[in-house]
Amino acid sequence: MNPFLCFVLQAWNPSSCQVSSMETSRFLRDYAVWEINAFLWISLITITYFLSYKLFKLFKLWNQACKIPGPPSPSFYGHFTTLSKQNLTEVLSDSHEEYGSIVKLWLSPKQLLVSIKEPEIIKEMLLKAKDKLPLTGKAFNLAFGRSTLFASSFDKVESRRESLASELNVRLLDRANLIPTKAVDHIMAELHQNMTKGSINCKMTSQHMAFTLLGATIFGDTFLSWSKSTIYEELLMMVAKDACFWASYSVIPFWKQGFWRYRRLCTELKWLAQDLVQQCSKYRQYHHMEPSANLGMQAGVFLQDNISLQEINGRLNVRDESFGNIMSLLFHGCLTTGGLINNMLMRLVTHPEIQHKIYSEIIMAKKGSEDKAQPVVEKMPLLLATIYESARVMPAGHLLQRCSLKHDLRLKSGVIVPAGAILVVPMQLVQTDDSSWGNDAGKFNPYRFLSKTEKTSASPNMDASIAGHAEELKDQRKCTFVLKDPNKNPAFLPFGSGARACVCQKFVIQGVATLFASLLEQYEVCLTNNLSIICTLNTRKNLNPSTIATRCLLHREWTNDCSVRLRSGSKTNSKPSTNYSMSQDFLSSELVFARRNN
Repeated sequence: MNPFLCFVLQAWNPSSCQVSSMETSRFLRDYAVWEINAFLWISLITITYFLSYKLFKLFKLWNQACKIPGPPSPSFYGHFTTLSKQNLTEVLSDSHEEYGSIVKLWLSPKQLLVSIKEPEIIKEMLLKAKDKLPLTGKAFNLAFGRSTLFASSFDKVESRRESLASELNVRLLDRANLIPTKAVDHIMAELHQNMTKGSINCKMTSQHMAFTLLGATIFGDTFLSWSKSTIYEELLMMVAKDACFWASYSVIPFWKQGFWRYRRLCTELKWLAQDLVQQCSKYRQYHHMEPSANLGMQAGVFLQDNISLQEINGRLNVRDESFGNIMSLLFHGCLTTGGLINNMLMRLVTHPEIQHKIYSEIIMAKKGSEDKAQPVVEKMPLLLATIYESARVMPAGHLLQRCSLKHDLRLKSGVIVPAGAILVVPMQLVQTDDSSWGNDAGKFNPYRFLSKTEKTSASPNMDASIAGHAEELKDQRKCTFVLKDPNKNPAFLPFGSGARACVCQKFVIQGVATLFASLLEQYEVCLTNNLSIICTLNTRKNLNPSTIATRCLLHREWTNDCSVRLRSGSKTNSKPSTNYSMSQDFLSSELVFARRNN
């Protein structure tokens, strides 16, 4: 019988009074031992089950991974030592060359990385693998707050992505032609003010251009006149820089003072975002505008969307989510768009003939347009092709990452990728592969995105006597270029593909094209050592020889990004190598914006 029941029965028995205190203490001791043993056995069984389950999953991962080709792991800790000594792109290039289009690398005993290089398999993978790495979603959540745009699980972001795509591609696409002209004026005014302060980092200048473009598009004129925009940009980048570090902790590091300082920065960033939204709301109320009215660029997209306005004025958790979406969108867009603008500037100064032809194209498109004040980028195929080529040759990120969190990924090639494995696409290898782009895959050639048609492009409104451009007009009367759809090539992946493709692709292309159309119409971008040549050309072209003394020092980080190139002369032309011919020229060079006299 249970000792506890015996003890209860004895308590009701009158003879129990005769039980000695020694027996009582023995019973209590035995009962305590029994309870402790039961607790320990339950804990042991639970822990054993948990560890067995983890061990089973680990052996299952190893068993599935052994069927995927790849270099053998040099140690129990995987290829971590190799990756710490060698560039990841180079490691993947060597692995793909030896093991095929799908290879594996071990980042740790339980973290598998699978790289895919074949475009058709990449397309299939991007359609099936809809999730992103949990660390990415955790970092965005920590830095900017809860967001329905950058969560790891695709199920959580699908509906919001659809609404954002509709918003940007319909409303903002029509408005993109109106904003960049003011944004360029705002950017160049700031560059004028900074020209006496010394050199300006080219990467930071490109980032600021992207930040101004996105901010003016989302929030309208209020953003351009907002006095705290510079502080907000610096704080946004500062918070994003350390997000992955603090998000890598499995448990919140409450014992570290640095973490709480970081949380205070995140709070300040949120306060600034709230202040910006409030300024936009006051702007709308001052002009007696209804939320449902078509505000154009005046009050920004987040204030003209009824749903977003209700979210901002609604419950606390919904409002936090709305601000998280705004800050995440600004950061992600600023990072990628800034990289594209930076690459465009680099390509324009290293290929002045392309810049000259784009300028001629801008002048001709403006001559043939009814609205002289606004550039029509649809009539500028070379400019658009240059943007696509800049994004192809030097993508914003080295790796396109995906993940399947719940299910194993079964590819048509027969390879089964375990759930939770990191799926990557080496962008530099895929977008400069000879089999997809031809023998000149490693060279900058925007004409690969253009098809030539033998038609005259002259119009009654075009003046063939434009100074300095007679030859270009003559050449373009002989033939005209039509822009190809770059997305038809499965190896073109600057904006991703599949379920998690960038929903802002059309907006970014439209906005950056309009930005450069306005910029190149007013300024010529060149290296400082070519300044004397430009002044001579400006005199011949009747242009103003005075230049904006705005010097953009080319940052070493950009040259590091450009260090991966294709080896010309190799058998496969698919192995990246370090090419410093362009980088060394940029290390001691500066950019100059020379004003044109239009």
